[in-house]
Amino acid sequence: MINGVVFKKLVKHCDDRGTFMEILRDDEHLLERFGQLSASLSYPGVIKAFHYHEQQDDLWYFPVGNAQVVLHDLRSESPSKGETAVYYMGEENPSLLLIPKGVAHGYRVLGEKPAMIVYITTRSYNPKEPDEMRIPYDDPTIGFTWETQYR
Repeated sequence: MINGVVFKKLVKHCDDRGTFMEILRDDEHLLERFGQLSASLSYPGVIKAFHYHEQQDDLWYFPVGNAQVVLHDLRSESPSKGETAVYYMGEENPSLLLIPKGVAHGYRVLGEKPAMIVYITTRSYNPKEPDEMRIPYDDPTIGFTWETQYR
């Protein structure tokens, strides 16, 4: 596990009318503050990785499709510095993931349909001073293999 990361399983309530699911509540105190709510759709097989932030935390949720989410701790003061963690999120595993500042993150769309990510950040995006540091998806210092491992 990576220090400061929170993975929350979501509970879906189903009946003959459909479903209901709480995603985030203010009394959970997952975010230090609210900055921006965004959504992005990616096509099957797409890898969006890696990037990290120095000033903001991210909270990720995949309401459509499924994704393999990979985190790598870059924080020099963290007890989990250098650790990599993998989470499977989406329709098949409804969940919420808090990604602290300084933790590199990215995802790969799984399956044969697009995945949509809805994410909340603790700061709004500023194009004049973007808080987006990029690392290639195949960076050798992270050393993550994005291919499906057949077992």
